[in-house]
Amino acid sequence: MASVVGLLEERERGARQRVEVLREEADRVLAELRDAERFWERFVIAREAVVEVLADPDAGARAEEAAVPVAENAAPSPSPSKGAVVPAFSEGRQVTVLSAEYQRIVEVLASSSTPLACKEVAERLGVEPVAAKLEGVRSKANRLVRRGWLVKEPTGRFALAAAVPGGGS
Repeated sequence: MASVVGLLEERERGARQRVEVLREEADRVLAELRDAERFWERFVIAREAVVEVLADPDAGARAEEAAVPVAENAAPSPSPSKGAVVPAFSEGRQVTVLSAEYQRIVEVLASSSTPLACKEVAERLGVEPVAAKLEGVRSKANRLVRRGWLVKEPTGRFALAAAVPGGGS
């Protein structure tokens, strides 16, 4: 008759082997997920670039003008339309130059006393917490970072840039 300890050791070995097999499978799936996310991200970036180019085909000609400081008494820009290019932030530029979707993100961050993670921004916007919707919010927030409206901390949290009205010091 086998001892109880021997039976337990045998079952423990079986359970450990099962855990090792599952860990290997999880590692394989995570690696495949990372590859799929990178592949997906390439399409997101490509689509965003195409939308920007199609929304404003004369942007290249105005790129040189963007380097020139905006006059203090410049006339306000007309209301932005959906899909409009996010203008670069400059002193005196108001949030109203942004489309409504971008304005809402800036307003959420302006009303927060601390930087927010993308998921927190999405929750405050009332966005459904699914990956595709969260990536849309993250994409818009990152575009605002690139244009100088927001800053992104190394932790991935977003906050208003210091010079933006309502931003930090």
